[in-house]
Amino acid sequence: MSNGNTVTLVGNVTRDPELRFTPSGQATTTFGLAVNRRWQNRQTQEWEEATSFFDIVCWRELAENASESIKRGARVIVTGRLDQRSWETSEGEKRSKVEVTADEIGPSLRWATASVTKNERRGPGEANTRSTGGSPVGAPPQTAADYTYAADEEPF
Repeated sequence: MSNGNTVTLVGNVTRDPELRFTPSGQATTTFGLAVNRRWQNRQTQEWEEATSFFDIVCWRELAENASESIKRGARVIVTGRLDQRSWETSEGEKRSKVEVTADEIGPSLRWATASVTKNERRGPGEANTRSTGGSPVGAPPQTAADYTYAADEEPF
């Protein structure tokens, strides 16, 4: 990652990771990340907030571990690179989007604790057979009301 294209994001997972496999058997996981920015307006002295949404893409072991470990609502730290992907729709329209290809993902310990279980090394195409024991990092709250926070509240 010495090419200068490095990004680090801290935010909340907006949808459970979705694990898929390429035709060659390569694991890939995608999930959404919401990053909030809060500042005080100097003219009105009011607090203002903006949220940016990012699509996160993981590959190989990181993809499998992310799909097992994080859930919607978890606060995570993602380090990776920006990648632009282009495609053509079935109607012939050209589309593109910028996503973050993750190199590392970890739980944010600012307002939570986490337990880490090291996986045994495995070869290409071998499934992760360890038992998870316990709940995933950031297991979602029981009700939708638990996802709403006042402007001055911590997210956990």
